[in-house]
Amino acid sequence: MARLAQTSGLTDVQREILSTVRDFVDKEIIPVATELEHRDEYPQQIVDGLRELGLFGLMIPEEYGGLGESLLTYALCVEEIARGWMSVSGIINTHFIVAYMLKQHGTQEQRDHFLPRMAAGDIRGAFSMSEPGLGSDVSAITSKAVKEGDEYVLNGQKMWLTNGGTSSLVAVLVRSDEGHPEGTAPHKSMTTFLVEKEPGFGEVRPGLTIPGKIDKMGYKGVDTTELIMDGLRVPADRVLGGVTGRGFYQMMDGVEVGRVNVAARGCGVAQRAFELGVQYAQQRHTFGKPIAEHQAIQFKLAEMATKVEAAHAMMVNAARKKDSGERNDLEAGMAKYLASEYCKEVVEDAFRIHGGYGFSKEYEIERLYREAPMLLIGEGTAEIQKMIIGRRLLEEYRFQG
Repeated sequence: MARLAQTSGLTDVQREILSTVRDFVDKEIIPVATELEHRDEYPQQIVDGLRELGLFGLMIPEEYGGLGESLLTYALCVEEIARGWMSVSGIINTHFIVAYMLKQHGTQEQRDHFLPRMAAGDIRGAFSMSEPGLGSDVSAITSKAVKEGDEYVLNGQKMWLTNGGTSSLVAVLVRSDEGHPEGTAPHKSMTTFLVEKEPGFGEVRPGLTIPGKIDKMGYKGVDTTELIMDGLRVPADRVLGGVTGRGFYQMMDGVEVGRVNVAARGCGVAQRAFELGVQYAQQRHTFGKPIAEHQAIQFKLAEMATKVEAAHAMMVNAARKKDSGERNDLEAGMAKYLASEYCKEVVEDAFRIHGGYGFSKEYEIERLYREAPMLLIGEGTAEIQKMIIGRRLLEEYRFQG
């Protein structure tokens, strides 16, 4: 067992789950991840293995066929999976954000209908907020839903859907003016729709098109797509929670879970980069001795290990805060910001330790070097996290003059 990033206070069940996942990662993911990533191939066999382990139902309550585990357990599993291949953790993340939103905000009918099949992995989830022209400015959403009888007609273009092609259920955030007069604050006139579709690309149901995969620098294997709605008709009973105008708050609740997930991914990638760096440093010789015996390399390893520990501790704290039922946007923002920045730095140091070989596709660190930048952007950029953190700190430490 690795010395770094240990978590105190875990139950026997949690330790058993994590041991099982780590064993799966070591045997089934790490040996094939780089080859699959270079081919940009969807890891179907790995996903099937995670389904057999029950991970698609990890946080879904037992009454719906899931394991009913905590966000902490989920985050620690994501950390292990990202250590093997970050793309696989992305497949799990989007699924769980949708499952979490259903559990927290869905009607009883919606929970009964979707959660058992999501727990079994028969339904795969994706969620969609971003659009080509808005990035992190969610209030600028232009996709729109208009009510016609017992249905809503959705039009617009969404961007950056993880699992866009392989998913069969997408939670889509759009503007809905029905019941919200002109001048209503943008975040109070948004609604989340639960859109069912066939997996695949092209027109996956009338009025809904998923173009082909976006070609990316890293984060390959997992399908990242656009979503185009052109007269898409969705029944009124597929409004998440049954009431319009609550979509922004529902999505932000889900994104807090997503930010803990991104922090966990950063921790996992950083752990793997440290493992690769410390191993290579003991194998590579210069000036008659392993480079690990040179003080300059020892300083790098010391800094890398400290960053891994610090990021892990903040991620665990954010997860436990959410599990307690308390507001955790401050902790989630801090964890996501620190873990993604430290991940980038640890990966770069491991890359430097590898020297010229780090630039070769034969070495795993090359893949990590291309994957780490995505974490600086996903679930809100560093600048967005600092805005969230700053505003919350001013709430907590308001000067009484």
